Order: sequence, then C-alpha cells, then structure tokens
Amino acid sequence: MRNALLEVTPVIPDSLDRLPQLAGNLFFSWHRPIRALFEDLDPELWEQTGGNPRLLLRCIDQEKLRRAAEDPVYLARYSEALGLFDTYLAASARSSAAPLIAYFCAEYGFHESFPIYSGGLGVLAGDYCKAASDERLNFVAVGLLYGQGYFTQTVDNDGVQHAEYAEHDPRDLPVQQVIGSSGEPLKISVRIAGRDVVARLWKAQAGRVPVYLLDTNCPENSPSDRDVTHRLYGGDESTRIRQEMILGIGGRRALRALGLEPAVWHLNEGHAAFLILELLREHLASGLELTVALEAVASMCVFTTHTPVAAGHDAFGHDLLIAHFNDFIQELGVPAERLLELGRTPSAPGLFNMTRLALNGARRVNGVSRVHGLVSARLCADEWPEIRPEENPVGFVTNGVHVPTFLHQSWAAFFDERLGRDWREQLVDLGFWHRLEPLPDDAYWTTAQSVKSRMLAGVRERLQRAYTRKGLSAAQWRHVTRSLDPHDPNILTIGFARRFATYKRAALLLKDRQRLAQLIHKPGRPVVLLFAGKAHPADEPGKQVLREIMQLMLMPEFIGRVVFIEDYDMQLARWLVSGVDVWLNNPIAPLEASGTSGMKAAINGRLNLSVLDGWWAEGWAYDNGWGIPPVNVRDPERRDALEAELILDALEEEVVPLYYARNGDGYSSEWVRRSKRAMMTVIPQFSTRRMLHDYVDGLYHPAARQYGLLAAQGFAGARALAEWKRRVREAWPKVDLRLLSDAPSELPQRERLTVRIAAALAGLAPSDVRVEFVARRRLPEASFEPPALSSYRAGRSEGLWSAALSPTGEHQPDGAAVFALDVQPPASGQFATEIRLYPFHDLLSHPYELGLMKRL
Repeated sequence: MRNALLEVTPVIPDSLDRLPQLAGNLFFSWHRPIRALFEDLDPELWEQTGGNPRLLLRCIDQEKLRRAAEDPVYLARYSEALGLFDTYLAASARSSAAPLIAYFCAEYGFHESFPIYSGGLGVLAGDYCKAASDERLNFVAVGLLYGQGYFTQTVDNDGVQHAEYAEHDPRDLPVQQVIGSSGEPLKISVRIAGRDVVARLWKAQAGRVPVYLLDTNCPENSPSDRDVTHRLYGGDESTRIRQEMILGIGGRRALRALGLEPAVWHLNEGHAAFLILELLREHLASGLELTVALEAVASMCVFTTHTPVAAGHDAFGHDLLIAHFNDFIQELGVPAERLLELGRTPSAPGLFNMTRLALNGARRVNGVSRVHGLVSARLCADEWPEIRPEENPVGFVTNGVHVPTFLHQSWAAFFDERLGRDWREQLVDLGFWHRLEPLPDDAYWTTAQSVKSRMLAGVRERLQRAYTRKGLSAAQWRHVTRSLDPHDPNILTIGFARRFATYKRAALLLKDRQRLAQLIHKPGRPVVLLFAGKAHPADEPGKQVLREIMQLMLMPEFIGRVVFIEDYDMQLARWLVSGVDVWLNNPIAPLEASGTSGMKAAINGRLNLSVLDGWWAEGWAYDNGWGIPPVNVRDPERRDALEAELILDALEEEVVPLYYARNGDGYSSEWVRRSKRAMMTVIPQFSTRRMLHDYVDGLYHPAARQYGLLAAQGFAGARALAEWKRRVREAWPKVDLRLLSDAPSELPQRERLTVRIAAALAGLAPSDVRVEFVARRRLPEASFEPPALSSYRAGRSEGLWSAALSPTGEHQPDGAAVFALDVQPPASGQFATEIRLYPFHDLLSHPYELGLMKRL
C-alpha cells in the first residue's frame, strides 16, 4: 500500500456532461475555443497537467466544476463550442465514392499532452491528419502507442542534457481501447522470432479522422515484447525491427480486423515499409505469383521519404532479419534470398534497407520539397540505373503546416475582423490573401506586438519554473530574462528552435563570438537570440552543441541576450513561431529535407532568415524574408565560417537596421510590409490543405485507379504487366539503336526536322518501346526546374520539347525496326538534343519505371 496512488475523481455536472467527449477528440488541439473551456476551469491545473483536458477533468476540484456549471457566460461558451463541434463532425464526406486512404507513420504530433512524437516528422503527420479531417477525406491513420513516448529534457547548470522518461497512463491520453465484436478488447498478433507477439488496439479521434495505435504491453507477451512499444525510437536493433514489424504488419492486420479495406496505402517514411510484405502475403495467399503480387501491391502504395542522407535510412543485418521473419518467410512461400533482394542496395548488399523495400514496393515515391525531391532522386538513383536522377520516378510534394493549429489566436481574431470569418475557407487562394496589403499598418503592428508580448510572458514563466527547479537564484533569472519584457516588446528577437542535429548547426553564429557580441549590444539596436531544442540521447555531437549554447548564455557578454529554453515541445513551438521577429534556420544544404517551423513563423507574419534549402528555396520571394545562398566549398570548416559571415552580414546590414527604422508611430513601415508579404505568400502555398490536395490529385487517385486496372478480371492486368517486364528485362541487354540519317546541325525555323533510326529490339515488338527525340534549349537560356510545391502538377518547362518517333514498318537487313520523325520545331534557338528508347506499356505507373533507357 506504500506510495500507492489514490485518485478521487470529481463528478461532472449534468449541464457540462459532454466535456469528456470534447476532451476525448483531438479536435481540441486545433480548436482554441474548446481548449479554452478546459483551461479556464482551472488555469493552474491546466498548466500542471501539460494542457491535458482528460487528466484535468479527473483531478479538478468539484467546486470549480460547480461554479462553471452555474456560470451563464461559461455555459454559453460551452454551448457554442458544442454546436461547432457537432456541426464539424456531422459534415458529410466530399465524395461517398472516394477511395479510403491508409496513412502509416511511426509518430504523430497532435498536441503536447499526447507525447507520441519526437519532432518534425510526427508534427507533420499530426498536421496532415488534421487537414484530412478538415477536408473530409476518406482517411484512416495507423501508428504506435508508446508507453513513454519521447523524452522530457532538462539541462543542468553545466549545459549537460538529461533525458527523463515518464510512463503514460492511457486514461490520461485521448484514446479509447477498441472493443471487438465479442465484447473483448480487439487484439492482433504478429509472428516474430518464433513467437506470437500480441498488440492491443487503441483509437484516437482527430476530428473526423480515426487514428489507430498499436501497443504491445499485453499480459500475453514476454517482458521484452511488452517493451516493444515502450519508447519512441528507443532500444536496440532488435527492438527497432520488432517495432517496425508491429507498425507495418500489425497495422495492416488491425485494419483488416476492423473491416477496413483501404484502396491506397501511404507509407510516411520507411519505418512502415514492412506493410508491403504483409500486403504481398495477402496477395500471394490468393494464388498470385510473387512478381504479379508485387505489381499489384506496388501500384496501390505511396512512399514519402523525409531523409536526405543514406545513413538516415533504417537497415537491418540479414541474420537479424531472418531471425525475426523466419516464420513469416515460410508463410510467404518464397525463398529467403528473394525476400532479401527486395531490401538490398548495391552499396550495402549485406543489409536489408527499409527505404529500398519501399522503393521496390511502391510505384509512387516522393520527397518533401523541390530540393529534397532531387536529393532523394540522386540518393535512390541506382534503383533506375539508366535514368538520369532528375527524370527518375522520385517526385516531390512540398510539406505544409496546419494553419488553424499554428496561427496565433490573435491573428485569427484579426482576420475575422478585417477579412471576414470565411478566411478559413480561402487558405489556398493567393488572390484572397493580397487583401492583407491595404490593411492599416498600425493595427497590424499592434496585433503582432501583442502576440510577441504573450510569447515573452510564456518564455519568462517557463524559465522561472526551470530556474526554481534547479535551485538557482531569482537574481540569476532576472539577469537572463532582463531583455524579455512583455510590457516592452521592442527588442529585435530572433528564434532558433528545432532538433539539435549537427547538420542544423544551432551554434553557427557562435563561430565569431566577438562580432556576435557587438551585434547584440549595439547601442539603440539591441538583439536577443532565443534557442530551444532537443538532441537525441545518443547524439553526442548534438548534445555538445547544446552545451556550448548553454555555457555561452551565462557569459557576461551574452547573458540576457542569448537564452536557451529547455524541453522544446509543441506548446513552446507555438509560442516561438508566433512571437519572435525573425526565424533563423541555417542547415547544411541540401540536408534540410523540408523544414516546417519557418512556415509556421511566416504564417504569423514573422520573417525568415534562412539558408536557401528545403521549403525556403521555394518560399523565399525576396521581400518576405532573407535567403542565404549556400556556399559551394568542400571544406566544412570554411563553409561554416563563410555562411556564418553571410548571416551576420545580413543581420548587420539589413535585418537590424530595417527593424529599427522606426517611424513616428514607433514601428518600421517596411518591416510591416515584409511581414504582410510573409503571410500573403506562405499561407496560401504552404498549408497542409494545399499539400493534401497535391497528394490526393497527384498520388492517391492515380494509385487507386492503377490498382483497379491491374486487379480487374482476376488480376489480368498485373499478370500481363509482370510477364511483359520479364520479357523486357530478358531482352534488354541486346537492345540497341543507331542513326540511319544524321540530324541537321542547323535548321531554318520553318523547315521540318526529319530523323530516322534503327532499333534492334531483340525480339520485342515496336509497340513494346517508345522512341523519343528530346531537345533542351541552351540559348536563350531556360530553366528546367520542376514547378514549385509539387512535381505532380501539370506543366512542362518552356525550354524542353520532345516528339515521338513512329515505327515505319520497315526493317533493316539485320532485323532492326525503323523509326522516323518528321516534326516542326516549336521555337527557334540553340538546343541540346538526344534520341532515346525505353520500354513502354500502358499499365506502367511511370514511363521510366523499369529504369532502362538507350540513348543516341
């Protein structure tokens, strides 16, 4: 009985009896009026529970509930919130025939009170589910319910990070255990390493979207298997492979047990790639051969990679994989070597690579920004060995952010008043957001400063709690926070908050400490730098960077002007992105896959000062922030020094002078203009609403249609495609092409271009290939970059044109088929030209899917 926990729960008054329902739906995480209902019941308890409405309702004083139940103002707010909640949930799906999309991810960041996320990947996944709910998409999400989740960060007086893990009671989380038709909790099992590992199923509701989470903490499991879902990204390789088996294989089995049959499967990162093997197992069990099953499965899978370096892709040793999958391989009925081949890369043949499995098992693959799309195409180029990286099947959809979650409530109220309440329906309308331009600068600036004041107050309070916990004096706290005055928010404040991975270079500006000290202490133009972020517990270099910043902030020349705030979470993120004046981001290019924190700052009118990498390479419009071009040098030390110098130059010569170029009303008119431009350019282009529609139109609907074609008539299409690919691969080494007539080096504009080639097809028919003439304009110079935001949008570079060569029916003496071109060039200029031949079939998902091409 010693130290046993006794919880005495209050009784919810009848007039507030739906508060638990509001607390149980993650809609509260992006609907502030609902969140405020809980916070206003007991602001102190709200803070103590980490903004957790379910825990608050279990621990709140009965008297406070009674007072709220008798308060007509509170009851009116409660009634209004319920009305909005019910209307939101009752809205019908956009299309009753829309395919069901299943979204798999290892982490989800919905709200700080639901700690099953570690950083950007999880927050993006949470934002995406919220957008799917807002857009009434037919959508279900699958993940894992971690007993501890990610760690809580504390940093001692020496700057050493300590990771603290807390057990989470499911009663405190916005989840309900799923009950099966038998009345018992619904469970699934996965055969792992010779034993059945059981997982129970929980359901979180994110607005209209169900999120199913698996948890292996079941009495049927051994202690080591119960720990599989204990900690996010924790444990050894055996734990990681078991986690990913539960996510991918178990996640599919959970949906099957629920009677859900998705038409499209979206793997958000490689952690979920074992899903492909489970889908293969199902198709093989129906009697399909492996190659046919693989065509069917791959057609319905979408894979999004977020990792810009090969070392970041999960890979497991073959012995480890076989040990865990032996029974599964037996059930598949395929040789182990054939399974291993699905995850083998040429650079590491002894490892089973999860990204390679996803590339082999998904016909639609994308990165998360235009820069990252090309980086990923190069990283995965050996999957399509004869295709240039910029033309291979890896596309991109640039990430976005969920505006209702990260737009500060003061801005939402400002928009309601100045733009009308329907602005929420205009998030992707570029023209609509130009209505910000003529709004009064003084009202705009007053709102911005009000938001900043709230951020400063929150940061001061958070620092005070941390200093009190560490036993530091009030005088030390006052020194550190002396420039963070909510009543005088007129000091230029720069924020840097993200994971302390080394490539993000949190300490880049510290390279020239003397220059930095001069910058932040310039008379009449002071500057404050706010830092926050966690280093992975195993990332010693990242922890060293954090230590360096912590030690710097206590030096006499930096105290009060460089401030680190510990335990970066979604609450702190919302404060900082909405409240700092400038958002700093200085990754090593091109290692920032996308980055979304800068988007969150920009939608709040904050100006980015960032290296032109990830999303900012598309988002920078010259007058909506500052773009720092990456320097092209190989030496890392010199690169860092040069880029730090460029950032300091921008601060000294542009950012600081512009901020302090105050008019008679106490603000910089040009700063306000740029702030409006940040909102006008970023809100309509970088929201998850735009992102979601790019996935739906460019990936989901094509995948659903493709699977329908391949699965029709007993998978006749998949069988035909698999057999055709076999024939093509067998013949390809002997396929060749040669010119029969030289193309002219000069051609008057009005003359037609004629070309004849002979193609030795090694038994293939002319209809099995496509022969193209391709011209890339050199002069006048042309850009060949894909369109911003999504490579799946219609459009082609003006400097590129192509024309198909048609078979003439003639054959050369050696049997080579003749193809001819007779075309009018569309424009004059100087062009680099080539003729290329590649296999083509109407059922291919991408014309270069086989990775085979011959060129002249």
